[in-house]
Amino acid sequence: MAVKQLSDLQHVIEEIFNHSNYLKASSDLYKLHLKKGAFIYSPDNIADKIYFLHKGHVKIGCYGETQKEITKYVLTEGQVFGELALIGMEYRRDFAYATEDSILGVCSVTKMLSLMDNSIDLTRYFMTLVAQKELALEERLEAMIFKDSRTRIVDYLVNLAETVGERIGFEIVVRNFNTHREIANITATSRQTVTTVLNVLKSNEVITFDRHRLLVRDFNKLKDGGICDV
Repeated sequence: MAVKQLSDLQHVIEEIFNHSNYLKASSDLYKLHLKKGAFIYSPDNIADKIYFLHKGHVKIGCYGETQKEITKYVLTEGQVFGELALIGMEYRRDFAYATEDSILGVCSVTKMLSLMDNSIDLTRYFMTLVAQKELALEERLEAMIFKDSRTRIVDYLVNLAETVGERIGFEIVVRNFNTHREIANITATSRQTVTTVLNVLKSNEVITFDRHRLLVRDFNKLKDGGICDV
């Protein structure tokens, strides 16, 4: 339900980050161009901005006790992040950086709260966004407890195809495919396991992939587990 509602309200957030709005010079709403690897924020940075991803990919994550990087989300075009600043977060707990050249819309928390005062739909958008991300993290935690590594990887591919995939005939293409290490971080598995699962799915003609894209050749078979015995 939350995913559907967020999709229904997408136009509300897009109207705020409309390109014509950037023509008005303001420190409250502007566009930011980032090179691959550039950090948007780090843990303990002041949380005073909301971000809209116009183009590119952004990784959100945190650091473990040994400073190991833990990936929470990999965001794509049209997604919003930094929203916890709207409900009282003063300092960032996570990091965010561009995994490729990216373009962001940046809005101050003060301005966004002012806009929310005059828009019930905008308030609903952020409530749904927070709920959606919370649900996604809960589902990942449940998967870590109840599902094996192979199933977690396949589930991740299914979700990727459903959320950012582009249907071309009977196939689905996911552009800017994540690295095996990034998938391992997201699914709490090892890079070697990810590589093994992907190669078995490829040999079963369920998917094909390279460094830049994933092509799902048989989505129904992928949803059924890909006939993948690893």
